[in-house]
Amino acid sequence: MSVDDNTPVLRGCIKLPLATDELLEVTAKAKDYAIMHGAAMRSKTSFSPDSLNFAPFVLVPSSFPRKEFEKAIALQPIINRLMHNVAHDEEFITTTLAETIKVDEFTANLFNIYRKVLAHGFTQAYSVGLLRSDYLAHVYEGCAIKQVEINTIASSFGGIATQLVPLQNFVLRELGHAEKLQRMPKNDALAGLCDGMVKAWDIYAKPQAVILFIIEEVSYNICDQRFHEFYIRETYPHIKVLRRTLTEVHRDGKLGQHKELLLGSTEVAVIYFRAGYEPGHYPSQGEWDARYLMETSLAIKCPSIHYHLAGTKKVQQALAQPSVLERFINDPEEMKAVGKIFTGLYSLDDNEAGNANYEMALRTPEKFVLKPQREGGGNNVYGLDIPDALKRMSRVERSAWILMDLIHPPLSQGYMVRPGSAMPPQIVDMVSELGIFGVVIGDAEHIVHNYQAGHMLRTKLSTANEGGVAAGLGALDSPYLIDSDDEDGYF
Repeated sequence: MSVDDNTPVLRGCIKLPLATDELLEVTAKAKDYAIMHGAAMRSKTSFSPDSLNFAPFVLVPSSFPRKEFEKAIALQPIINRLMHNVAHDEEFITTTLAETIKVDEFTANLFNIYRKVLAHGFTQAYSVGLLRSDYLAHVYEGCAIKQVEINTIASSFGGIATQLVPLQNFVLRELGHAEKLQRMPKNDALAGLCDGMVKAWDIYAKPQAVILFIIEEVSYNICDQRFHEFYIRETYPHIKVLRRTLTEVHRDGKLGQHKELLLGSTEVAVIYFRAGYEPGHYPSQGEWDARYLMETSLAIKCPSIHYHLAGTKKVQQALAQPSVLERFINDPEEMKAVGKIFTGLYSLDDNEAGNANYEMALRTPEKFVLKPQREGGGNNVYGLDIPDALKRMSRVERSAWILMDLIHPPLSQGYMVRPGSAMPPQIVDMVSELGIFGVVIGDAEHIVHNYQAGHMLRTKLSTANEGGVAAGLGALDSPYLIDSDDEDGYF
């Protein structure tokens, strides 16, 4: 992501600034509304299991081009199918990650589980993908969306994002702008994602079996997780949900006579990973053993190990090549549409192409972002910091990273409201990243469910490189859809 003094500003939802008295009053109401409706998180700085802070949010919805939003929605079932096909292509995953696993211990550990499971054959043929494809609008291509990444594990904020529409609806009504609500798209992300888990539970077809959430030792993003659990319990009261850490699964889990996963005497139908995507979630070999136990079980995983590997940055970089994309998408129009959302992605492997990309990054680092095989935010290297980072790596170590063209998103302006920040909030320059959720369920031969499942918008200060809300760098938001032919266009 890159902005400069010439970056255009999208036309806002309402005219700013607000009068100070009005701003103070509506912000105080909005904070309470957020806490009382679950748009909240536990504090990382003063953690208590008994208290919540509101999640950082943008006071009024941020503008996003309608045509590009609708394009992202329409593309999601195609991307779901693409990732499903990638996950089930053993040769492609093995070849693509061959160099990475030599130097990235975490990816190598995941791959070793994949290899062992493959050797014995998958006990459970079905997998669930609860995916999220993230985009920035790119001003140099008429605000066309460009994919930042695809998330195949622990795709978060479907729960809280669903609450942002009513929160910002409330704010707009309080400000006397009810007519603006028609440009805020409905968001059923929570229902869409949870219904995906329930569809998998139906496939498992054992009424007494439970859905298991794999969680961190400490869950800061508790509301988002609990929304999923409570939605399932309230909408499908016959389905029980358990929450366990990898450590607890290692202690209590075992395989039954038919390789069913048992926690004590309780059988698990579906495993939903909200942890397991970064090294810190595996403090000992026991957690890795628990992951392997689950992967060899009859339970339907979300994601299964091959879906997890399909979400690595190295796979994303490979898919950006048209010759690779056509391996997984047969329809020429679909391939063309997906190809257009990719920005430049480059290998840094120790070969002729990778070495040329390495030299390109040293010459013009301001054009790029350097990405490792990690989820969770805060891991990327940007712009002028890239040369030093690359020079510290050996030729072999470089293959654990990919290089990506910086995307130049338009700015928006608004009030970002964060716990503990000064009141009244100030108008700031921001950029927004759109996430589209998708659900795909199937086996190697057939997809039985495939649909787009809602959206989220994360907005960050234009000066911030990273935008993770859970990582404390962004704010939750929702899109206000604008058209290029409105009044003076987008800007």
